[in-house]
Amino acid sequence: MAKSLMVVCGTGIATSTVATGKIKSYLEEQGLSSEVHFLQSKIADEVSAIGNDEYDIVVSTTMVPSSIKDKVINGVPLLTGIGADKVFEEIKSKIEA
Repeated sequence: MAKSLMVVCGTGIATSTVATGKIKSYLEEQGLSSEVHFLQSKIADEVSAIGNDEYDIVVSTTMVPSSIKDKVINGVPLLTGIGADKVFEEIKSKIEA
């Protein structure tokens, strides 16, 4: 069964789209693209869903409330390129778990 991967940003449009594209490319290279169902939104709409564990994996390119911070992968490195490999590995480990 595919894991649900939610990518969030401030508006659900710009940086989450960039991050989603990079994650999809990485997962295709790893042969894992069929293991994931992608969703994209703005953080304000998803705080309660993230808090209730509605998604298997959450990547955010914006600030998240401290109450859900431990459930979210910081996706900013996907935008800067610095530390992106660590983000990809964390996503991969959650898919394979």
